[in-house]
Amino acid sequence: MARKYSRSASKDVERAMRKRKKGMLRSGRSGRKVKSRKQAIAIGLSEARKKGKKVPRRKTRKKK
Repeated sequence: MARKYSRSASKDVERAMRKRKKGMLRSGRSGRKVKSRKQAIAIGLSEARKKGKKVPRRKTRKKK
């Protein structure tokens, strides 16, 4: 079975997680510090997507 995410994409996520742990990871426009683990992973994956690495498309959010 083929990999869903490339190895280089997982390195980007790992880099984002380390940045979060140091307290250096910041979110988009607001520039607030990222504290949640999930958000750090999302940032890492979106950076990998921008670089054109093998990452599945993000699923659209459901309206409540």
